[in-house]
Amino acid sequence: MQVRNPKHRALLGQLSDMDLRLLRVFKVVVQCGGMAAAELELNIGISTISRHVKDLETRLGLVLCRRGRAGFTLTPEGQTVYEETLRLLVSLEAFRARVDGIHDRMGGELQVAMFDKTATNPAARVAEAIRRFTEAAPEVVLNLHVASIQEIERGVIDGSYQIGIIPEHRSSGSLVYTELFEERMLLYCGAGHPLFGAAHDKLNWDGIREHAFAGLGFHSPNLKLTHRARLTRSATASDQESVATLILSGKFLGFLPDHYAESFERAGRMQAIAPRRFHYRCRFVSLFRRSPQPSRAALLFQECLGAAHAGEKKAGAKAGGENQKGGAASADTGASAAPAKTARGASRRAAAGA
Repeated sequence: MQVRNPKHRALLGQLSDMDLRLLRVFKVVVQCGGMAAAELELNIGISTISRHVKDLETRLGLVLCRRGRAGFTLTPEGQTVYEETLRLLVSLEAFRARVDGIHDRMGGELQVAMFDKTATNPAARVAEAIRRFTEAAPEVVLNLHVASIQEIERGVIDGSYQIGIIPEHRSSGSLVYTELFEERMLLYCGAGHPLFGAAHDKLNWDGIREHAFAGLGFHSPNLKLTHRARLTRSATASDQESVATLILSGKFLGFLPDHYAESFERAGRMQAIAPRRFHYRCRFVSLFRRSPQPSRAALLFQECLGAAHAGEKKAGAKAGGENQKGGAASADTGASAAPAKTARGASRRAAAGA
């Protein structure tokens, strides 16, 4: 471990307001990837930022980062300090929220993270939930993030996010889930692909397996479908945007939300392949940490999500019943994306153990 002279080390228990300010500056520098990039976010000059980081290093007796021609990099000690800073600031925010609750005032910040490409889904009424929430709690600063399923789950568990919105794919006993809405996933090809404009009426899963397939490479409904339909990934994507780009190359097939791919179809750049045969549904859920007790703001936002999607859950249940009646091909091939057991009910009801 790289340390300075022991006489410069901070004494535990002597954390001051200035130390907190320095830690907040350090956090922003790390998240922005360097001091120059953090100027705009912090609204202070790079020389001041550099001095703050230097002061923090002196205060802690540690070298936190390297800066130079090679760019900004954290030392192992800097990575540890950054991770502990995140935990500290989350705890401080939770403390402030609880004190505000004593005074029956809702303030502070709320961190909400959601999976990508949901804004175009007419069944996703997150915007309505936000409207309800901001009207009910105007003093709360709402921060909305887009991240991967794993990042959201991990962030909710460690307290970085208070609420997450993701496709349902597994359950954890440390999280509480609530059903929100569904989206329909269709199989697409891009202009220039052999199946683009071709007849699909006799196409089956064996025929699909003859073509290069692009799918998500992490635990998700998409990955489950890939395995259950015995598809082999020829290209791996990190998000829906990446899948769309691979499909648009004309070299790969891939599943996308129908609402997201609609604009590409209208432009003649994509085509859904036998949508009544090759499809599956994703059920989206909200989640929050079971313990410690969520803040009042988090519980209110969860209530707003539930109220905004109350009608969608009924419509989704009806659509699911119709799909089962019709014998969808995804069910025939064992490609249904939804788990057998689903976390249901109000926000306080716990999901089944993983």
